Amino acid sequence: MRQEKSNARSVLIKGGQLIDPASKVNATADVLLRDGHVAEIAPPNKIRGADETFDARGLIVAPGFIDLHVHLREPGQSYKETIASGTAAAAAGGFTSVCCMPNTTPVVDSPDWVAWLRQPQRGAVVNVFPVAAATQASKGAVLTDFRGLQRAGAVAVSDDGRPILNESTMREALRLGAEIGLPVIQHAEDTRMTENCSMNESPTSFRLGLRGMKPEAEASIVERDVQLAQQFTGTRYHVAHLSTADALKAVRRGKRGKAHVTCEVTPHHFTLLEVDVQDYNTNFKMNPPLRSVEDREAVLVALADGTVDAIASDHAPHALHEKMVEFEKAAFGITGLETALGLAITRLHRDHRVPLTRIVELFSAGPARVVGLSGRGTLIRGSYADVTIFDPKKHWTFDAARSRSKSRNTPFDGWQLTGKVVATIVSGRFVYRVD
Repeated sequence: MRQEKSNARSVLIKGGQLIDPASKVNATADVLLRDGHVAEIAPPNKIRGADETFDARGLIVAPGFIDLHVHLREPGQSYKETIASGTAAAAAGGFTSVCCMPNTTPVVDSPDWVAWLRQPQRGAVVNVFPVAAATQASKGAVLTDFRGLQRAGAVAVSDDGRPILNESTMREALRLGAEIGLPVIQHAEDTRMTENCSMNESPTSFRLGLRGMKPEAEASIVERDVQLAQQFTGTRYHVAHLSTADALKAVRRGKRGKAHVTCEVTPHHFTLLEVDVQDYNTNFKMNPPLRSVEDREAVLVALADGTVDAIASDHAPHALHEKMVEFEKAAFGITGLETALGLAITRLHRDHRVPLTRIVELFSAGPARVVGLSGRGTLIRGSYADVTIFDPKKHWTFDAARSRSKSRNTPFDGWQLTGKVVATIVSGRFVYRVD
């Protein structure tokens, strides 16, 4: 395996199964990339004359995957991750674009910090789209300069890691976001109900002697926000890492009410359960926490029926010393960029018969729609030459020690998965490729 940046001006991807849900294409085809864009799509052996040819027979050729929820930890926390190392992990996971969250040190709450994240000096190997803070220092009180942040390159605002609890503040954020077409992403957690809690409230938390988060802490915030979102035309409200059945009911009500309400779920929430915390392993500690069987079943149904708009990794790297402590003191979060596709194909496609077309949509067209990434999430002619090529039948074992992330906090170390990224192409150049 290698990470590279080829200099070929044109690349011909030959003989793969092209799955492009945005354009409703699912067929064997050749794809020509030239000068950073998709130049042509044609039946096999109809295109000639590329600088480089990639044999994709037996593989899926998909629009470049987009991760709506990644923590790259810069500025200020580079001991956990850097933009360079985090995007290298993204490329290995098949992601051509990532949306990075603002809960850094300092918080990304100004146009200057948004611009800093996008500078070439950061060493990104995939597209980085900043999500800026919705309130100053993410304290939930005074709104940031939405227009200035958007002009600097922010694709959304969020106080991720902290919810916007004040109703009037959230109403004003949704109103202003609607005016300029900027999505507002909510970390849905009523922290007044979850203080000092470290896992889901359940018989498992009782047995372990850990304070549990009630599912209502998530659902109540989503229910309130959906009602607020219906008050303004043009609002784009997005629920981050949704994890409970009741929150999904609120999202469904919002969608039926014609509000622009979207949501994402993570691979760990459709794969793991609260009982997996059984031996106080802090690699199973995340926020939202792992939930009940009933919640996971509701998430699986929503992934299949179209209620969920995107799969997002919530890649949250931490240093060893932040996890190798008592469960209640450990940091929330796990890494996830390199295991997302494998978990999706293994759990959703293999175990629950979710079609590959739907999985590709959840990684590409769906997230592109959520944050309005025009020209991405599709491979129609003229779109950006961001491509993910994967083998849906490849069996492999995830080895955390070989991760491209600087951190190793994952519950999936040693897991046997099905579905492996073979190549990742950004702007027509290979940034990851399996030999």
